[in-house]
Amino acid sequence: MCKAPRVSLGDPKERDRLAVAVDATPLLGVRTGVGMFCRGALEALGQRRDLDVAAFAVTWRRRHLLAPLVPAHVRVVERAMPARPLHLIWSRFPGPPVEWFTGPADVVHGTNFVVPPTRHAARVVTVHDLTAVRFPAMCDESTRMFPDVVRRAIAEGAWVHTPSRFVADEVVAEFGAAPDRVRVVHHGIPGHEPISAVSSAPGPPAGVALPERTRRYVLSLGTVEPRKDLPGLVRAFDRLAGDHGDVALVLAGARGWGDDALERAVTESPWRDRIVRLGYVDDDRLRVILGGAYVLAYPSVYEGFGFPPLEAMAAGVPVVATAVGAIPEVAGDGAQLVPPGDIDALAGALAGVLGNEAIRDALIERGRTRAGLFTWKSTGEGLADLYAAAARSPR
Repeated sequence: MCKAPRVSLGDPKERDRLAVAVDATPLLGVRTGVGMFCRGALEALGQRRDLDVAAFAVTWRRRHLLAPLVPAHVRVVERAMPARPLHLIWSRFPGPPVEWFTGPADVVHGTNFVVPPTRHAARVVTVHDLTAVRFPAMCDESTRMFPDVVRRAIAEGAWVHTPSRFVADEVVAEFGAAPDRVRVVHHGIPGHEPISAVSSAPGPPAGVALPERTRRYVLSLGTVEPRKDLPGLVRAFDRLAGDHGDVALVLAGARGWGDDALERAVTESPWRDRIVRLGYVDDDRLRVILGGAYVLAYPSVYEGFGFPPLEAMAAGVPVVATAVGAIPEVAGDGAQLVPPGDIDALAGALAGVLGNEAIRDALIERGRTRAGLFTWKSTGEGLADLYAAAARSPR
């Protein structure tokens, strides 16, 4: 492996722009919440005049796929970075430094729990949640490795970015991180143009083939994983479906390691003919499906941020969610919150929105106001401040 030539950037305090290398690997493949964060953050960072931003991906075969996915004004590093051997080496040794691949940088930002070792650059790692600590049984094997990786990065001096105060407090308590090196920077809202929700007029909305005799739908968005408690949502739908014969349940999201439990719940449901599973949907179709929903249900048992409620509120769709993790912090009064795991409370809240226009209209109004507080411009400002602090700190 050849070393990149050593280039001195000088003291960052004496330059107009900080050089920042951002791990954009989550942009590749099926877009997850982490991918949405990467896209929105890079869009905002690339427009800042005080930053020189480069995106890299830890991959060998897919590195040439990154450039079309990266926003304008962000440079793309296309040097081969074989993921498996690098991750194996980085898990045991403090090298090779990522600057060998990216070139010199003031700050390197690991956007998904892992930040590579560096030679001179300050390190920032995004910790999205502590699911692997709080609910390890709900995680796959690779996810359960994240806590040890984060602990090591913090011990080596990395700064931490979290998307919520809730996660920041968990990082300090669980990993012993210095509070002044853990920064909360909220995400913005994924970048589709919001559209208004459908009215209650008869007829199926565009974008979803609803079951016969139904014209409205409760929507769920997200990868099928245990912490989303989609089987619980199915059981809640079972409780209200008999009184709302025109309502279907639509589940949109990629299959995941919670798929077997969800499939059993759907199969056992007496209203399974009114449950629609769409699987993964691309951004354009998602925009239509979300805009057509009568209400969004988000029954998570743990959440470090939660994009779908904000997306729904921005689109004028009322939200019923669980009062767990960062959801109260993010949703505020813009959503109706219920206790996690309380099927009757979830069913009752959904039935209230389905059966009472005044409740629905009030949630829509409060939701739009709340969603307006979350912008990618603010995310970019917060991350830029974090990078500046990290670059100034001794290493």
